[in-house]
Amino acid sequence: MILAFDTSNYTTSIAVYDMDKGIVYDERMILKVAKGNRGLRQSDALFQHIENLERMSIKLDCYDIDAVCVSSRPRPLEGSYMPCFRAGITSGRLIASLIGVPYFEVSHQEGHIAAAKYETAFEDEETLICCHLSGGTCEILKYDNGDISIEGGSLDISFGQLIDRTGVFYGIDFPAGKHLDRLALEGNDARIFRKVNVKDGYFNISGIENQVMSLSLSPEDAASAVFRTITDVLSESVAQVCDRTGIDKVLFAGGVSSSRFIRERLSLEGVHYQFGKPELACDNAVGTAILGGKLLWQQNL
Repeated sequence: MILAFDTSNYTTSIAVYDMDKGIVYDERMILKVAKGNRGLRQSDALFQHIENLERMSIKLDCYDIDAVCVSSRPRPLEGSYMPCFRAGITSGRLIASLIGVPYFEVSHQEGHIAAAKYETAFEDEETLICCHLSGGTCEILKYDNGDISIEGGSLDISFGQLIDRTGVFYGIDFPAGKHLDRLALEGNDARIFRKVNVKDGYFNISGIENQVMSLSLSPEDAASAVFRTITDVLSESVAQVCDRTGIDKVLFAGGVSSSRFIRERLSLEGVHYQFGKPELACDNAVGTAILGGKLLWQQNL
């Protein structure tokens, strides 16, 4: 069994993956953000992660752990770093050392992709386009046998930031994604905002935030307009990337991809696409655990 930790900016996650039975444990705690705020300082996030891990780890005694794997950085790139991941690294190294098992590290982004692929038609696919859409990331990636390159996405704020900022503007607690998605399904599904220009898979969406705050819209109509814009931009940018790369398989990962509005309205012609399970779209340690299992298997060859 593989024990995994993911301590991203807003969720403390622990998972245990059995290489025969699949996921046998999956627990998460969302970090507390004061009402009206749009995020946490890294020092505050780190402190909450440490407290959460102390409480959550008590339940792990019943598992016979063969290896520990943690998300140690945001992306699989040299220099990619966020202090909040130190909580998972410290806990993972300590437990692996105490029980005498291998210790592995992967990136948060790789974990998202592995979780999105889990139990889908793309689970064994090694070449595809992956859209990583979360609170701080809005990237269209080329995934090729574990190598990841950015092929498109936002050049300013992420979809997740636009959603959360819209929610906070309307008095919704941060993070606002699930609440705003429900409101979007109740609103007027119309293209209210100016069309976003998409070029070679890249775009800027900060102007949408300004329109949200300048127009007198109901929360439902504002939410619907935001998600309609995101869906349209996503469709156009992904189509451009697929055309340029020649890859026609697309996977959607990250918390924004759990949106019912997007899942029901996204349309991509001539492309095979998959959304991961909604419960595995938001931050979790499941993908990290799965990757740990693969690393242990490779080590034992």
